[in-house]
Amino acid sequence: MRRQQASVRGIAIVPHGERRERDMAAYLIVEHIITDAAKFEEYRTNVGPMIAKYGGRYLTKGGSHKMPEGGHWKPERVVIIEFPDMDALNAWYNAPEYQPLIALRKECTSDLDMLITLEGA
Repeated sequence: MRRQQASVRGIAIVPHGERRERDMAAYLIVEHIITDAAKFEEYRTNVGPMIAKYGGRYLTKGGSHKMPEGGHWKPERVVIIEFPDMDALNAWYNAPEYQPLIALRKECTSDLDMLITLEGA
């Protein structure tokens, strides 16, 4: 039996650890410009299991994008990763075990790399 959710001014109050029905998935969109393929492969191999540990999953395959209408953005490698919610995405990104991988990623990619986070609908 589901417990009733209390609310204050229309905001649902959910006991810690329970998922709200309206929680939104969160997405990480990443563009990588790889400058050292061997180091990037080390990063890619190690980051996958860590993303999964935080509930993330790859929605796209890196390098498979197309630009049917062109534009000013000319990405080399784009990946989209879905997390259960923004809290999970932030927990992964800020996890102590991910910090060395951030440093490794920055060693093998361009300063022009981009990470974008957004919530789903």
